[in-house]
Amino acid sequence: MGAYILRRLLLMIPTIFGIMAISFAIVQFAPGGPVERVIAQLSGQGGDALDRISGGSNDFGQSSLDSGSINSKYRGAQGLDPQFIAELEKQFGFDKPPLERFVNMLWDYLRFDFGRSYFRDISVIELIKEKMPVSISLGLWMTFLSYMISIPLGIHKAIRDGSRFDTWTSAVIIIGYAIPSFLFAIMLVVLFAGGSFFDWFPLRGLTSPDFDQLSLWGKIKDYLWHMTLPITAMVLSSFATTTLLTKNSFLEEIRKQYVTTARAKGLTENQILYGHVFRNAMLIVIAGFPGAFISAFFTGSFLIETIFSLDGLGLLGYQSIINRDYPVVFANLYIMSLLGLIIALLSDLTYTWIDPRIDFERRDV
Repeated sequence: MGAYILRRLLLMIPTIFGIMAISFAIVQFAPGGPVERVIAQLSGQGGDALDRISGGSNDFGQSSLDSGSINSKYRGAQGLDPQFIAELEKQFGFDKPPLERFVNMLWDYLRFDFGRSYFRDISVIELIKEKMPVSISLGLWMTFLSYMISIPLGIHKAIRDGSRFDTWTSAVIIIGYAIPSFLFAIMLVVLFAGGSFFDWFPLRGLTSPDFDQLSLWGKIKDYLWHMTLPITAMVLSSFATTTLLTKNSFLEEIRKQYVTTARAKGLTENQILYGHVFRNAMLIVIAGFPGAFISAFFTGSFLIETIFSLDGLGLLGYQSIINRDYPVVFANLYIMSLLGLIIALLSDLTYTWIDPRIDFERRDV
């Protein structure tokens, strides 16, 4: 097992390199960029962008030169001092060749130095840490509740396969899976957050403004009060896959010969189900838990965060892409890719922990 883990760890290096290289190359050919964004804001909003980039200094503002005499590679740069454009490129690091910028970025990322945001006066790692509590809350609650609902429901559906219970629960699950979570979120807002009917739940934030003054029990209630609607919206459309996977796994195990033998020995159905079938049937379900959490943690909450005004990593990633804040974009990509590869390894190791008969040493990576 040690050799298998070592091979997987070594394979992470070219995988991360490939992901970052492809993404970096795409960015080079994508229209727009931080320099163009500042130029556009200067053209449309005066010095707002310039204040954020150069600390309010207008030393490199618009030139009195004829705009037609400046041949710039940036759209909308006519009429701006070329020295100002050069300063912008230097501040963003675009005065260096792409290959040098890519190598420098990889070297910094190996040391977990992600630099500073282009358009926010904060380091990238601090910005990510600031948004992480929201994403952790959504990811943990969604994964926990999804499994707590899916596994018992899947087991009961397997036991009652073909019954009315199995039929109508399957219909509900499929409908819930087909409807996007953001539509559930909008419906919940309309019904319970002051949209048109009841005003029972808050519509903004993870906690109330007076959260710090509340007692411990008051903080718990306030937190759960704020999380109820977003978590409900996410869970309703998230447990269909796990439920059906649990049902099919149990059905497959129940039909095997060892179950017939156990019944012949006089064991009760509960002894057979939870003493023999459960461990084998839950192998694939439990082993997928780390990946399910990471998926919910990073990718499952952007629209929910937007609808309920929860400032988490999903919303941060989207805004960074829109604003061409490349340090934040690449840092998010690097962290997610690295965690995804580690979680994939942990999922494989979970298989061996649940079922020692599985031996990855005998398989090719």
